[in-house]
Amino acid sequence: MRKLLPLLVLIVGVGVAALLIATGPKVQPRASEAVAPLIRVVTVAPSTQQFSVQTHGSVVPRTESELVPEVDGRVIQMSPSLVSGGFFKKGDVLLEIDGLDYEEALEQARAGVARARSELTNAQKNDVRQKDLMRRGAVSDAAVDNSINQVRVAQAVVREANARLSRSQRDLERTKILAPYDGRVRSERVDVGQFVRRGDNIGTIYAVDFAEVRLPIPNADLAYLDLPLGNGEPEVTKPPLVTLRADFAGSAQQWQGRVVRTEGELDPTTRMIHVVARIPEPYSREGGRSPLAVGMFVDAEIQGQTLDGVSVLPRSALRGANRVMVVDANDQLRFREVEVLRLADEKVYIGSGLKRGERVCISPLQSTADGMQVRVVDDTTS
Repeated sequence: MRKLLPLLVLIVGVGVAALLIATGPKVQPRASEAVAPLIRVVTVAPSTQQFSVQTHGSVVPRTESELVPEVDGRVIQMSPSLVSGGFFKKGDVLLEIDGLDYEEALEQARAGVARARSELTNAQKNDVRQKDLMRRGAVSDAAVDNSINQVRVAQAVVREANARLSRSQRDLERTKILAPYDGRVRSERVDVGQFVRRGDNIGTIYAVDFAEVRLPIPNADLAYLDLPLGNGEPEVTKPPLVTLRADFAGSAQQWQGRVVRTEGELDPTTRMIHVVARIPEPYSREGGRSPLAVGMFVDAEIQGQTLDGVSVLPRSALRGANRVMVVDANDQLRFREVEVLRLADEKVYIGSGLKRGERVCISPLQSTADGMQVRVVDDTTS
């Protein structure tokens, strides 16, 4: 009996398990449901957009000149402004050379003119006498021809003497080097007592009425700017506005000017074209602004064209070169080709291909198909 007890327990257990299985609930198989991906969208809202181009460059003077004496001599006086960084006004005497020798030369030239005029007067009187004697038959034709020739020679001597006088006057005036414009001294290489010669480079000055900045522009960005290209087309009536920005004296400063010209060719290295912006009165402190000093490095924003009906979307909305995914009224994705005007600052500017109120997907998706069902989680206007 003891040997049969384990077998009996096993038989009872199997019977209870079979009973539980037979009387338990039935499991009904169900097919799994596909879950549509969750995406974010923006609503298209076309608007008027003012394009601009960001660039940078260094400030240079519009007009720069080398100071070169036109006469030889010893420097006897220098303007206090003739130092590096000094300002001066048009007509100021920047430097004076000893003019004593040139004053003497001027007096000699004046004496030469007086002598030549006296000789001309005598020659003319003699010519009158000779012609009168010829009418009486008292002199030969040769004598008259000789008197006429003397008058012509005397006239030439007068002209030559006047030329010497004019040159002497100019040389004396050139002993004073005058400022040709309102400007500033970049460098000077001369001092009082120094002997200078005609043609020596004794300093560099530049005008302060305007400053210029040479700005590189990518070839693709030229389409958004109304630039004076100088190719025979009518000039732009109102050149693009340029805003320059830089940190100066511990604070952010800005200045405004306009693009005045473009350079003649693309840079072969960078494939960019350079435009020149001109800023009036760069050293003016009007309005409390700081001076726009020559040599300063500045960031520039060039105002471009204004276009209507432009849709601005996040750059993530663009699929490929010119396609977006529009979510229709049934929350299904539809591929749409659009006109891409510009890509800048993580934004894409769309010219055509979208309508106001349409929803555009901006979420990254690993796989997409036209007509795919989606769920929209966020709806913002752009």
